[in-house]
Formats: sequence, structure tokens, C-alpha cells
Amino acid sequence: MASQEIEKLTGALARLPGLGPRSARRAVLWLLKRRETALPELIAALEVLRERLIECRHCGNVDTSDPCAICADPRRDSRALCVVEDVADLWALDRSRLFTGRYHVLGGRLSALDGIGPEDLAIPALLSRVSAGGIDEVVLAMNATLEGQTTAHYLAERLEGMAVRVTQLAHGLPVGGELDYLDEGTLAQALRARRPIG
Repeated sequence: MASQEIEKLTGALARLPGLGPRSARRAVLWLLKRRETALPELIAALEVLRERLIECRHCGNVDTSDPCAICADPRRDSRALCVVEDVADLWALDRSRLFTGRYHVLGGRLSALDGIGPEDLAIPALLSRVSAGGIDEVVLAMNATLEGQTTAHYLAERLEGMAVRVTQLAHGLPVGGELDYLDEGTLAQALRARRPIG
């Protein structure tokens, strides 16, 4: 029987995505065995994140600076804008190194069942960015779920009439799949084969 403190840490880790109770216990045991080296490093990293992590006012990415490193990078193509549901999707696409433009994080997807409407997402900010000009293409990189595709169609309708080409990732992504869990080869192919919506 572990102490109350160990059980509390195990419970906190078990709530993280991808970790269940058994994986959390293994992580705690690993940390305990390396408490002189790994534990202080982990605590310091978490403390820095707690103090410095902020949301980029331009795109919604999470970083330690505002604007984030992607928005501040002058080498990025400011004429191409990739719209994603979540920060995890942004990171997954950016890891592929195939999209060299900028991003826009919606903060979720439309879902009538969950009561999430257009006013609950960063859609007005997206429309404002596009209507300000300087963007030639908007890539709708929604997850291949019913809600993701509903969101993509809604955005395509809202962007209709603006002087911008609207594309989406190619269908080749598994239905029900989420970008964060896809390998880089699948993401690369989906980005290369993006096509106009309509």
C-alpha cells in the first residue's frame, strides 16, 4: 500500500491523456527511483510552464512568448493560413515541416450535442484575419470526424465570397481519426493532396 502522497501523484498522472492508473504507477515508481536527478528537473520544467505558458494572441497556439515562435518567424509564409481545431493538431502538422505558413487555432469544433456553437470558437478572429487581407489560401485541417467535417463546411460557407482560396486536407485521413495521433507520413500526404472545397 503506497502512501497518501504517492497515491495523490499517481491519481494526478492517471488523469493525463494516454496514461491510465497502471502507466501512472510505473511513472511514479520511475520518478521515485530517480528522485535525485529526474524529479527536480521535472518539477523545474513544470514550474516554468506554470509561470510562463501563455496563448498567442494571433493564432491561439500555446507558447512561452506572445506572439508565439511560429507567428514571430519571418520565414513563415504569411499568405497561407492553416485552421486547426486544437493546439495538439497545430503541433502535429508543424512537426511534419511540410506546411510553412501560419496557423489559426479554433479551440474546438462545432458540436450541437455538446452545445458548442460558432460563438464558442475563435471563428470571428479567423474571419477578421482573412478579411484584413494578405492571405491567399486558407487550409481547413479539421479532424476527420463528423463534428470536424461539420466545422469545415461551416467555415467554408463563412469564407465564401472572400478573396481567398479555401482548401482542406485530402481524404485519406482515417474517419474518426485525430491529427495528433497520426504518423508524419500520413499527415504529409494529406497536406500535399489538399484540394479546394466545393
